[in-house]
Amino acid sequence: MVINYLPYQQVDKQKWDACIDQADNGLVYAYSFYLDAMSKHWDGLILGDYEVVMPLTWSKKYGVHYLYQPFFTASLGIFGKNISAVLVNAFLKAVPAKFKYWDIYLNHGNYFEQADFKLYDRVNYVLPLNESYETIYAKYRDNIKRNIKKTARLNCVIKKDINIDQVIFLAKEQAKKFSLITSADYDHFKKVYQYLQGLNKATAYGICMPADELVASCALFFSHQRIYYILVGNHPNGKTIGASHALIDAFIRDHAGQNLTVDFEGSDIKNVAFFYSSFGAREEKYPGIQVNRLPKILQLFKK
Repeated sequence: MVINYLPYQQVDKQKWDACIDQADNGLVYAYSFYLDAMSKHWDGLILGDYEVVMPLTWSKKYGVHYLYQPFFTASLGIFGKNISAVLVNAFLKAVPAKFKYWDIYLNHGNYFEQADFKLYDRVNYVLPLNESYETIYAKYRDNIKRNIKKTARLNCVIKKDINIDQVIFLAKEQAKKFSLITSADYDHFKKVYQYLQGLNKATAYGICMPADELVASCALFFSHQRIYYILVGNHPNGKTIGASHALIDAFIRDHAGQNLTVDFEGSDIKNVAFFYSSFGAREEKYPGIQVNRLPKILQLFKK
């Protein structure tokens, strides 16, 4: 099993993207255009003629190379066909020694116990939409149904294909007190959104009050039979009227009965996990990994 490490400049993006297209566990985050936009730097581990690949998203600090998880990139890891525990182990062992510190998330198709690496569980929530809307709606918890009806009684309006700038503005306002996401990160996300929108693989939904005040919004990506609930922007005025409940219900209703799965992108936070599970979503576990091979003096500094 020969796994080659290729610096970014040597990666054949056409072959790389073809691998992601055909991978059993393909995800939108692993495409070259996505990695180009969202990661500071990335290189690749490649098996054979791009039969299986692993992006290495990296940066450098104090002269030390490290692997990190870019914003708006829920999981990466190893992609291809017939992924196994042995294959995952081989790829992790093939990560060049120059990367002294790792803090990354693999994907749901890499969820295997490893003897040589300590992995930890992360939790995503997914909702298959291959049943009728009525069948999916019947599985909502009662509080979700009540909030959807409340929004309707208040004559709130569902809007589709709203301007992505509106979603980003609300997302920034909502997260500015606790998020490390920068304006540049949002700009990079916008470029990805616009690229996918041009391929009819991205859209944005909003819920407006009768006075046209946007109180809930989200950006959605479409790839690998998944709908990624990738960016959320909510206004405080929408919290008490169930606007976010109605928002999610709207795109579920629009895509019910199709061979699609809503990917809620998390969450390890209990309240958020409960919210997603209230729509009937189920757990989809994926592994995280941290490796610390820093010199002892830097290990102390890292702590």
